Amino acid sequence: VLRSLGIPTRVITNFNSAHDTNINLSIDKYIDVSGKTLDLSEDSVWNFHVWNESWFIRRDLGSFYDGWQVLDATPQEKSKGIYQCGPASTRAIKEGHVNLDYDSSFVFAAVNADYVTWIHYSKKRKERIYSDTKKIGKFISTKAVGTNSRVDVTANYKYPEVKEISFKISYSQYKNSLMDDRKILVTAV
Repeated sequence: VLRSLGIPTRVITNFNSAHDTNINLSIDKYIDVSGKTLDLSEDSVWNFHVWNESWFIRRDLGSFYDGWQVLDATPQEKSKGIYQCGPASTRAIKEGHVNLDYDSSFVFAAVNADYVTWIHYSKKRKERIYSDTKKIGKFISTKAVGTNSRVDVTANYKYPEVKEISFKISYSQYKNSLMDDRKILVTAV
């Protein structure tokens, strides 16, 4: 419909798409002390999810947010009382501006949530045992114009995942850094 009105529109596919039901920007998995999965969260990760993007000027949000906007014709959660999703600016999603209207936080979580595993001891006690920051939002794609090739648009939604590096420092270096109230900064290129 939007294309027939002259509005540029394309289909987007997100692999490992998160469904964050409580808008805490994480997908929470709970296990008991024996490792058995508990059914305590409605969060989930789908193999893929598809939505549309359309190109809009955003006078309501400001020109910083002009460009591709996410519109989901199959929303799974209510937004402002009705089933709708968008238009959420891809720029807002990439920059982590999750407090904007139009479901920015929901789409941010779909492509960039942390996948967190918790041990559930009791109603009052749980412990985070693992957090995967790279599992969600893979190969975000659209179809190339004029061919059947895939175009990767992941960079429109999120910055590249940071490669983790390990390093060791001596105890005396660590102790001195605490005493001097200095921070050890590590930058990887």
